[in-house]
Amino acid sequence: MPGGGPFADQVRALQKRRRFDDAAAHHMALLAMEQYGRMLVALEPRLQSAATRAELTRARRAGRAAVWMPTRMVLADPAIAPTWDITSDSLAAWLAAKLPASHLVLVKSVAVTNGATAADLARRGIVDPAFPGYFARSGAEGWCIDDAGHGEMAAALQSLRGPGTQITAKRAAPRRLPPLKGMLTSRPDRSRTRLQ
Repeated sequence: MPGGGPFADQVRALQKRRRFDDAAAHHMALLAMEQYGRMLVALEPRLQSAATRAELTRARRAGRAAVWMPTRMVLADPAIAPTWDITSDSLAAWLAAKLPASHLVLVKSVAVTNGATAADLARRGIVDPAFPGYFARSGAEGWCIDDAGHGEMAAALQSLRGPGTQITAKRAAPRRLPPLKGMLTSRPDRSRTRLQ
């Protein structure tokens, strides 16, 4: 799933100018993620949009890479706060818990090496402040790769191994895992705009 990118930037700017509430901005930011996702699907015919768990499952069974359109599922869960502290990173971890997915891969615009805890990544501004909690609850193995590592990502997807650097919920030595059964990726938001 992609972040909102320039579409979310517009929501943020409009909220500052027009001063509408966070609930409206939250909904608009989710739609911004969908706009970015729909652009990706239009650019790459092997991608398929999916808005529900059933659609995600159908795409996986058909061997297609799904681009999650989060609005419907996220708005149906009142536990997800309408705040700019929750971005596509936290929402990807939330979805990993719902599916459940065994692995979560974050594709970021900066390199992360030598392993990291989710809290370290949040402190450094690489992921949003809510990510450590969502990631811990997901139960998924976490990995982070920078967007320049597309070759490693392609090889990892073909071999079904985790790409990049392992993310842990707590401080632990990083390690490579056995082959994956399923992988959920979160696409970078180049501006790292905080998405609701």
